[in-house]
Amino acid sequence: MSHAPFVHLHLHTQYSLLDGAIKHRPLFERVNELKMPAVGMTDHGNLFGAVEFYEAAVAARVKPIIGCEVYLASGSRFDKEKRERDESGFDAINHLLLLAMNETGYRNLMYLVSKAYLEGFYYKPRIDLDLLRERSAGLIATSGCLSSMISRAITGGQRERAWQLCQDFSEIFKDRFYLEMQRHGIDLQDQVNAEIVKMSSDFGLPLLATNDAHYLEEHDHGPHEALLCIGTGSNLEDPKRFKFDGHGFHVKSADDMMDLFRDHPTAVTNTLDVAERCNLDFDMGTYHLPEFQVPAGKSREQVLAEQSWAGLRSRLRLAPDEPFSKGQAEYVSRMEHELGIIQNMGFPGYFLIVSDFIDYARRHDIPVGPGRGSSAGSLVAYALGITGIDPIEYDIIFERFLNPERISMPDIDVDFCMRGRDQVIRYVADKYNEGDSDDEKRVAQIITFGKLQARAAIRDCGRALALPYGDVDRIAKLVPETLGITLEQALEQSPELRARVESDGQIRRLIDTAIRLEGLTRHASTHAAGVVIGNAPLIEMVPLYRDPKSGDVMTQWDMRCVEKVGLIKFDFLG
Repeated sequence: MSHAPFVHLHLHTQYSLLDGAIKHRPLFERVNELKMPAVGMTDHGNLFGAVEFYEAAVAARVKPIIGCEVYLASGSRFDKEKRERDESGFDAINHLLLLAMNETGYRNLMYLVSKAYLEGFYYKPRIDLDLLRERSAGLIATSGCLSSMISRAITGGQRERAWQLCQDFSEIFKDRFYLEMQRHGIDLQDQVNAEIVKMSSDFGLPLLATNDAHYLEEHDHGPHEALLCIGTGSNLEDPKRFKFDGHGFHVKSADDMMDLFRDHPTAVTNTLDVAERCNLDFDMGTYHLPEFQVPAGKSREQVLAEQSWAGLRSRLRLAPDEPFSKGQAEYVSRMEHELGIIQNMGFPGYFLIVSDFIDYARRHDIPVGPGRGSSAGSLVAYALGITGIDPIEYDIIFERFLNPERISMPDIDVDFCMRGRDQVIRYVADKYNEGDSDDEKRVAQIITFGKLQARAAIRDCGRALALPYGDVDRIAKLVPETLGITLEQALEQSPELRARVESDGQIRRLIDTAIRLEGLTRHASTHAAGVVIGNAPLIEMVPLYRDPKSGDVMTQWDMRCVEKVGLIKFDFLG
């Protein structure tokens, strides 16, 4: 089957929070329908959705291109004295599109996006040209949208600066720099495109047509407008609200793009060349176990065995050298069995790490729970003091916790007294971080994302549509109080809600809008329990995020995604 002569390389998913309205699964259904062989993900300033996007692409047999529309400071990323705004009063931080060609490019992209949050955050996570020069290998860059440095120089009448910037980016990215063109019926785009074409001729740089997609289909324009209002706290009746100029920011077909750029067809087909240059494979089959330091001359296997046998003797009230009795033979055989499996699966270090921070808590009078979940089936965990439940006495099987036929990381949830939980996490950070700088951190908390759920979606959309709060609240309360219920399910289960929708056009518009936005990612926060410990600096393994309010450093990937790429999660419950 022949494929379309165009792929979308500038596209914002739901992880461009409250700005992008494209969900992964419907995106790939649409891309397959349009016979496009690849598609890019370029969310604003982050890589929140990278793993999820990659998985969905592979499942749909579409080539994933991982990128980011980064924010670029006009000067140094460390300059935080003056907020950059445009003539309408909105943020005017420069945009730059980056696409990862390979693993080197992806590692550099992770580093850049991490540094934007860790060092350059000022209203937005920003990098600068100095950082780009250091970390450009393996990355493709484009001149960007109307909010890019080059475009702003052109529209601001600074033609010489625009040409100089083009030369600067060409020197940084060599043959990996493209001049981006967009057409959404905006006069300023026509002005920029005219200069971009001249630059292409003068510098010998290829043109690249993109559509800056923010929503899936053309009819999603209205709900997307409501989403922007939710994100900016405004409503559709506010004439000064933030909105997109122009139209058509959806996932257009190749025919649409060819028609739009009929005077520059190579700008359309060049997207295929870029797609062919991008070949990134995520490693999802390797565990990156942190190293637990043991005495010189001993292995982790030896230390785990010694501590386990010593702990078992203590649990059975035996002296250190006292032999096990015949009545304790089941304990001996079970211990030998579990240690063999743990060692063969390569997990001694994991048990030693958990045992160590639990031991720290007890030494510092921080109460620790007796254990929960399947870890109660481990005699090794019981012997080490990780759990307080004897699996022999209660006849709990080990294989439910760790099964050699199903290779997966052990998962031990540990409850700490809330007053001491943070102290234990600080102990772990001090033990495994290589230094105080962000580049040396091996320990971080894990991000989690809040989504627009049924009732919240109705209330948010009601505000965006400028409907009376009381009316909206009454409609929201008609949604059954069932965990995880969708609006489609609510309409099936609630005759009153269904009747209101059928009889009132205003309510129908509210519910239709809420259904389109339901399930989108609304905000990022810190996971209540999850902490990752890496076997190398985390900035080399996962993109990092600093919470603007708390200052906490965490992974940009949620709990499921960090486990998918082999990072080891520990649960510190309070």
